[in-house]
Amino acid sequence: MRSKILSNVSALFFSFYAINAVSSPPHWHYDEQSTWWAIEDTSQSIPLLYPYAECGVGKRQSPVDLAAAKFNNTKPLNQLAALYDTDTPTFYNNGHSIQVNTSLDYSGGLRIGEESIPLIQFHLHEPSEHVINGQHLPAELHFVHINEDGRIAVLAVAIETGNENPAFQTILDNTPVQEGEQNADSGVQFNPAALLPPQDHDNLEYFTLAGSLTTPPCSEGVQWYLLSEVITISTAQLAQLKSFHTNNARVAQDLNGRAILSNK
Repeated sequence: MRSKILSNVSALFFSFYAINAVSSPPHWHYDEQSTWWAIEDTSQSIPLLYPYAECGVGKRQSPVDLAAAKFNNTKPLNQLAALYDTDTPTFYNNGHSIQVNTSLDYSGGLRIGEESIPLIQFHLHEPSEHVINGQHLPAELHFVHINEDGRIAVLAVAIETGNENPAFQTILDNTPVQEGEQNADSGVQFNPAALLPPQDHDNLEYFTLAGSLTTPPCSEGVQWYLLSEVITISTAQLAQLKSFHTNNARVAQDLNGRAILSNK
């Protein structure tokens, strides 16, 4: 059992970091997302021949259209706290998005009730992945947390255009333009909390639902926490974000009866 858990965690880390890997999974593109499930790993045989099958057969896939969901604010929910601190991270262009990996000794994380889950990385999508009545916001930020048992919690922050965002600019200025390259020696001291909305970070207002990774392998068992407030970036910063990757958002998936819980 322990070896299986370690294997699962290793696979998740590979999916998010794509660094120091011995072999690579099959390549995928956003413009073929309707057939992600059918991409073959020709080095494997059935059932491993289709490593992204869950993208097509999963019933709790992400993202979703928030306007299509039933909301429930009557159930008591855990207090949510973003306990982030300053780090010297690695800025990484993973070929699909701008990604910032926390250092191995980073102590920040997301506290859900009495449990804390370490922050592993955060990355950006343009436009937003979660939509409202089919309408995207300019961008979306995902903070990815992974526990020792492989459980994943993603804190999502919607991004609007407005005032310039200095913390956002730090990411843009330090991420390599070349796909697949990383900048581990910037020496930049960065606190991910600078990218959160100006609300009480020890008691965040949020919506939550069960979902999946939004990129292959689309693994389910991910708990999503969507903040009720947005952050802003300038139109110039949005244009610079697009110069790295654009249209790197998965289309909204069927809710299949899922409700969205709220602590508001």
